[in-house]
Amino acid sequence: MARARCRSPLPGAPAVSMGPRRAVAPLLFVLLGASGFFQSDAVEVDVKDGANATCLYANWMMKFLITYETNSSDYKNTTLNLSSNVTHDGSICGNDTQAALLAVQFGEGHSWSVNFTKTNETYQGDFITFTYNTNDTAVFPDAKRKGTITIVVKDTMQPVQLNNVFVCHNTDFLEAESVTQIFWNVTVQAFVQNGTIGKKESRCHADTPTSAPTVPPTVANVTTASTTTASPAPTTAPKPVENPETGNYSLKSGNKTCLLANVGLQLNVSRDKPLLINVNPKTTSADGACGNTTATLKLNDGNSTLIGFTFVVKNVSKTAQKFYLKEVNVTLLNRLNGSVISNADNSNFSKWDAFLGTSYMCQKEQTLEISENIQIHTFNLWIQPFLVVENKFSTAEECLADSDLNFLIPIAVGMALGFLIILVFISYLIGRRKSRTGYQSV
Repeated sequence: MARARCRSPLPGAPAVSMGPRRAVAPLLFVLLGASGFFQSDAVEVDVKDGANATCLYANWMMKFLITYETNSSDYKNTTLNLSSNVTHDGSICGNDTQAALLAVQFGEGHSWSVNFTKTNETYQGDFITFTYNTNDTAVFPDAKRKGTITIVVKDTMQPVQLNNVFVCHNTDFLEAESVTQIFWNVTVQAFVQNGTIGKKESRCHADTPTSAPTVPPTVANVTTASTTTASPAPTTAPKPVENPETGNYSLKSGNKTCLLANVGLQLNVSRDKPLLINVNPKTTSADGACGNTTATLKLNDGNSTLIGFTFVVKNVSKTAQKFYLKEVNVTLLNRLNGSVISNADNSNFSKWDAFLGTSYMCQKEQTLEISENIQIHTFNLWIQPFLVVENKFSTAEECLADSDLNFLIPIAVGMALGFLIILVFISYLIGRRKSRTGYQSV
């Protein structure tokens, strides 16, 4: 691969070579059964010391999911990807007394860096610093807060033996405040000795096979009608996908619970073949943010599925307010190799509405259309995103499907049809009577 080499303008700073490349993930066909998967820029950085020998090397992919406040005091989810114009100012080789630093800058004022520390035997990542610029209108078109925002988070990288290269193909997540950082296909070695990248790999835990096999997502069995006229051999009917297990999720603001959600979630991904994925609450973590007029619940199912729900408050009268579901964001990842699929988003919902201070309940199945190819089916839903008191749900407003009056709908329709038939019959009789009167006059 051809790489453009350039030297840092900082006096005494090491030279760095880097070049973005396009990478595709063919195993996504296994998950979706189609092309149209997400492609991302990989970044390669080769930091040189004063003798022009490699001292720090990295090749990785990353993207950022960010929740930000808009001018209308709503909250939106956006995705920040690496652009092609990546720079590398400030990267440092490091030594026994100074940490190594890998730093990149990209897009309209965004930057990311990680520093590495070492012992006599190992090295590891220490802190990750991510700065994003909400003045970038392409990513944050209506951000209320303008300027740069910096997030600092402790790196979870395990200690690596010196002169070994760290490799992690699986996806890793770091969540802090309103930002989720996603990394995959990572190769890195800090404190490179004698300018030679190590040939021995230290794999992350997610890449290391375990004795217990990973449970794959629940997938619907898809059958097609036979096109032959001969009697087919007896076969076992495909087992239908079971409804998902109901998860119990909550968010806290300080020591106080501010959001409660009980729901079973099932994703329906439609490409060439339908695929049903049940979200497993036992492997799903909840994150998000609470506010007076906006609340966001983000669910992460075992680093394979990310689902974000945004709730807002609206005025229905001078004295009454209601909350409702406004936006849903879905990001799918291939758990086999950590490849990321482009996330789908729908910010035009007006569902699950209830008066502020109450909760919304719907035990029957509901469907949310996120995009042309992605749906979410909900089961046993009970949600309260605002004004939670004593960690308990308030009085619930039930959906029509759960209502005891639901049986009246077919009765009302039948009565309306019966009334229409009677009205047509009466009109017919009146018409015949007028016709006979006309004939008698002649």
